[in-house]
Amino acid sequence: MSRESTERALERRFHIEPFLDFLALERGLRPRSCSAYRGDLVRFVSYLAEDGAARGPAGVDHVVLRDYVAHLHREGMAPGSIRRAQSALRAYFGFLDGEGIVTGNPADRMERPAAAKKLPEFLSQDEAARLVEAVDPDSPVYWRDRAALELLYATGVRVSELTGMGLADLDLEHATCLVFGKGGKERLVPVGSTAVEVVERYLRSVRPALDRGRGKGILLLNQRGTPLSRMSVWTVVSRAAERAGIGRRISPHTLRHSCATHLLEGGADLIVVQELLGHADISTTQIYTHLDREYLRRTHRRYHPRSR
Repeated sequence: MSRESTERALERRFHIEPFLDFLALERGLRPRSCSAYRGDLVRFVSYLAEDGAARGPAGVDHVVLRDYVAHLHREGMAPGSIRRAQSALRAYFGFLDGEGIVTGNPADRMERPAAAKKLPEFLSQDEAARLVEAVDPDSPVYWRDRAALELLYATGVRVSELTGMGLADLDLEHATCLVFGKGGKERLVPVGSTAVEVVERYLRSVRPALDRGRGKGILLLNQRGTPLSRMSVWTVVSRAAERAGIGRRISPHTLRHSCATHLLEGGADLIVVQELLGHADISTTQIYTHLDREYLRRTHRRYHPRSR
């Protein structure tokens, strides 16, 4: 087997492509960032292969990761690059754990990098309203695309949670939906009245024509009658952002960030937002309080006469 074939086989065994799709489609990372993650993971997998331990991610424990970090130090890698490699491994094994490929995240026991968290990108309330209403009105699946956008913004669900949402998970009479998050954890999330109206319109006028018996009971279907993919949702969001005149890269995860930010701006309790978003750790939700304070500072600088 050639070296190139061996590398491809290793990447398949270690599920690197699905992880990169997750970064791009759910986390909204830019191509350059995804490329950096790929490089870090390919380096890690190559290290395992050279060490004779490339039996798959389930065979990696915290001792292997500790030895790998020590190896990077011995190779003279810069401290910042080692921190990035650790972050890549933590995100990678977190993804595998969420997908049920491994049990637990061995990277959680690594020393955490000291780098500060980057504030997530979010839309203003006006931008969010423009985006969800910016679907092409001539599209035959207008109401499907509008339903996807309204649900992302109204509920803050991850794109994988949206595309996996079944008809049975919706209770439009009581304006709620059952969401299956990471690790199979369930949570009940309210659905706003606007989103309910749009979803009802989609269910009446579009979905029956799309469903050809291959929909598997999933809410959002493509024009072939099968469940809508995460990439298709990303395309819907990107096109709507372009039509809305939002001149920056927007992903489905931007709407999740926007939902959380706007809830906190409106006075929602942090614990409630944690429950709605399905965060296992309150520290993950707390970043939105920093984001909210930064929003207030920017607003103050922009409008207060003595802050310029």
